[in-house]
Formats: sequence, structure tokens, C-alpha cells
Amino acid sequence: MNGFMLTTALTSVCLLSAGVMGYAIQRGATCTVVAVTEILDTRRFGRLLAMLEASLWVLAVILGLKMLGLRMPMPQGYASTGLTVAGAALLGIGAAVNRACVFGAIARFGNGEWAYIATPPGFLAGCWLAAHVFPFMTNAPLQQAAPALSLPAWAAATVMAVVAARVAWTVYRTFICGAKCPAGNVGNRESSPRVTWAARAWHPYSATLVIGVTFIILLTLAGAWTYTDTLADWALERMSAAALRGPLLLALFAGAALGGWTAGRFAPARPTGTAIGRCALGGALMGIGSFWIPGGNDGLILTGLPLLWPYAWIAFFTMCVAIAAYQLLSRHVREGQNNRP
Repeated sequence: MNGFMLTTALTSVCLLSAGVMGYAIQRGATCTVVAVTEILDTRRFGRLLAMLEASLWVLAVILGLKMLGLRMPMPQGYASTGLTVAGAALLGIGAAVNRACVFGAIARFGNGEWAYIATPPGFLAGCWLAAHVFPFMTNAPLQQAAPALSLPAWAAATVMAVVAARVAWTVYRTFICGAKCPAGNVGNRESSPRVTWAARAWHPYSATLVIGVTFIILLTLAGAWTYTDTLADWALERMSAAALRGPLLLALFAGAALGGWTAGRFAPARPTGTAIGRCALGGALMGIGSFWIPGGNDGLILTGLPLLWPYAWIAFFTMCVAIAAYQLLSRHVREGQNNRP
């Protein structure tokens, strides 16, 4: 009975963590496409840096657990090859076509944009296509430990110190400085990183902080999990793994829907056939690209980058460049069409 109660409690915590992660993704409008668009339009890197900060949080916890002598299964790394770059470029193009990365699709779904329901099935189809039609196009897994686990003690201590300073500064701005902070800091509602659960929109750093913390909980209790992993498991017919991860996927999307509803953003509208087709195509391209890397941008940010795998950094950078190139080309084409006599 005690074992059953413990299992039930741990499962409940995992489901709650996945739900809160979805809630935070929706409230923060967390999306690599949005982050790249911000860079192109305003020359600001705030959203991109916020996403990378989530990686820093995960890295700090991994190093902390290692210093305590605690071990947990870590995702394996993969070779950095031309297929890595090709897959990342396709992942970026797919995200641009979809107008949202795998994170952003959750946020858009939480707003009631039903067309994005087509993104996960499209992603699943892309993974299946890559696995069964192009089975020879795979990156070889590496048998070595993740570079992050081999960091010298001084480097690990530096990362821990940076994260501790970041936590202290965030607590000061949020709970001590408060409304006394000058405009542009926490007293300014537009730029405040403070987490207010009822706010219509969260500061990007607040959202990625919550995403990082909930992922750490899942990492500790259930192992590294991202929702694209679940879709890949289904595509590869790893049904035992998918059965365990499937409920987390449902909780993630339920949390996003709750986030949109409580923020007053949930405005369901009948999707057009064009929008559904675009999301399905974008999802399929992202699925193929993720299979080739392998890993979606959620897995790259929350596992690959923190573990300092070179292939993950190459893939994420290439993805961002591909999104930017697609957007610039699209703008150029639209401008040319508008300038026609």
C-alpha cells in the first residue's frame, strides 16, 4: 500500500509539473520563432537569452546533483555531422512555416488557435517518415559521458555561483525592491520578471524560469522528458515508453489551455483548411529535422544545451539562422509583390 501511495504521489507531482510547464509556456509566449522575430525587428535578444537561461538552470542542477554524489540517467549525445546541420535547418524551416516552434505551438494552442492541433500529428508523421522511409539517415549515438559531467570543479563552482547570484537578484527585485524599483525594473509592469499567476502575459525570464524548474522536477522523478520525445516514441513504436510519457503530454497541453483560459486569451475560432495544412506541414518538417538531429528544440534547450553536447549547440544555432533566413526571404518576396505596378 505504501508503495502504491508513493507511486501515486510521484505520478501526481510529475503530471502537475507538466501542467505547470504548459501553463508557463502559454503565459510567456515561449517560442524560438518569436525570439528570432524579436531580434530581426528590434535587435533585442531578451527572449532568446531567457530561453538559454532555462538551460543554465538545468545545468546548475545537474552539476549540483553530481557534487552531491547523486546520479540519474542522462540522455546520450550524438555526433555532429552534416546531417545535424541539415536536420536543424529543416527544423528551423518547419518552425517558420508553422509560425511557431514546438514550444510556440503549445502557446498558440493555449490561445484557442485550433489549427495548431495539427502540429503534433504532423510532427509524428514527420518522425515516422524519417524513421521508415529514410532509416539510413541517422546520427550515431556517442558512448561517452556528456561534457557537462566532465567539467572541472572550478567551472562547476562558477556555474553554481552565477545561478545563485541570479536567484538572489531575482528575489531582491521581486520581493524586496518591489514597487520602489525605478521604471524599467520590477516596478515597471511591462518589464517586470515577477511571476504573477493571474497576469495576462509573463516576462520571458519568469516563464523560462518556471519551465526550467518544472523540467528539473521531471528530470529528477521521471528522467529527461520533452513532449517531442513522446511523439518520437510513437513514431518508432516504442509503446512502453510512450505509455508512460503520454499522460505527461496531455497534462502539458491541458496546462497551456488553462493558461490561455485564465488569462482571457482563450478565444477558440474555427481554423481554416489553409491554416491546418500549414501547421501539419510545419510539424512534419520539424519532425523530420528533429529525427535527423536528433531532438526537437525543446529537447535541445532542456537537455542538449545544458549537457554541453556540441551537436545540440550547432543544431540550435543553425535552427535560429534558418528561421531568420526564411523570415527575411518571405519579407523580401512580399515586398516585391507589393511593389509590382
